[in-house]
This record gives sequence, structure tokens and C-alpha cells, in this order.
Amino acid sequence: MSKPVKVLAFSDLHRAAPAARKLVEMSRDADVVIAAGDFTNHRKDLAGAMALLDGLRTPVVMVPGNNESEDELRATAPEGAIVLHGQGAEVAGLRFFGLGYAVPVTPFKDWSCDLTEAQGAEMLAECGDVDVLISHSPPKGVVDVTSQGLSLGSTSVLDTIERLQPPLVVCGHIHDCWGQSAMVGASRVVNLGPVGMWFEIEPKG
Repeated sequence: MSKPVKVLAFSDLHRAAPAARKLVEMSRDADVVIAAGDFTNHRKDLAGAMALLDGLRTPVVMVPGNNESEDELRATAPEGAIVLHGQGAEVAGLRFFGLGYAVPVTPFKDWSCDLTEAQGAEMLAECGDVDVLISHSPPKGVVDVTSQGLSLGSTSVLDTIERLQPPLVVCGHIHDCWGQSAMVGASRVVNLGPVGMWFEIEPKG
């Protein structure tokens, strides 16, 4: 049997320097680090936000949030980091697929990096049998409720989880649900937040 892979995962850092320092320290004990988007605010000074994560142990698997674009993240990500947005990658024996941005479209207009549900579904169609699905946006109706009681998750992400049943799905985006988890069939879905959460994952094969 394969040895479990120790994974540290977080989302929605939003330039919080104390949280970044703690994550860098925690990452020393990780085999893989997952970063599920929103490193900065309003797409401003992403390079400065990435500098806060200097020293983060690699390999790091990242998706862009709605506060940074894919191109911006690829240009500033730590050396050796793997940026996924509609792609998959195998890291430390685990199969990952990542989808960034906000799905569905937010009301934030010009600065927010968003996808329609149709665009999200098209990109998620490339996802196959994976150990971990990384989505900046949560699935519809699951760890996606705001303090005003609005469910803002994605139907295309939910459909993908129901279709593929990955063992672990990590997301962020909806701050009011940080730290919460729920099951969708056999899939555990966790809204991460910036504190950093630990997972031990056994590769499927």
C-alpha cells in the first residue's frame, strides 16, 4: 500500500502577512501544498502577495482566485509551483485537477476574474479520475452560504463532483464557510480559508 501523502491546503490569503508566515512555517512538514486562490485583493500587487509566501515548501499546486488572473499568477508564482486552471497534474503520486476564478460570475465587474457556468463546465470536462479536485469556487449548495443566507456556489463544480466522486475537493471563495466541510456522495468537500488545513491522502494507484 502506498504511503499517505501529507497535504497542507489553504485559500483566500488576501495578503494577510501573519497567516502567510504561519503557512510557510507549516509547509515544512508537508509533502504537497495546495493554494486554492485569492492571494491578493482586487488584482493589485500580486507580486507583493507572492513575496509573503517566499519560503513556502514546494511542490505547490495553485489555482487562481477571482482576485488574480491565470496569467498574473503564472507570472508571479513561486519557482517550481504548478498553476492549474482547467488542467490536471500528478504531484507526489497524487492526481490533481484545478479550476480557478469565480463560478458563476460575481457582481464585482471589472476587477474580478469570473467564469460563467457554461465556461466552467467546458473547462471541467477535461477532468478525469483524480485524487483531489481544487476549485476556487465551492459547489452549489455545499459550503457556499454567505452570512446573508445566499448560496453562491457553482452548479458546474457540483455536477463534476457528482460525476467523478473525487475523494477530496478543496475550495474557498465564500469566506463565511471557511473551515466547513460536507459530503457530496463519496466526496469530501472542504472550504479551506487561510489558516491552513491538513489532509493525509492515499494515492489511488
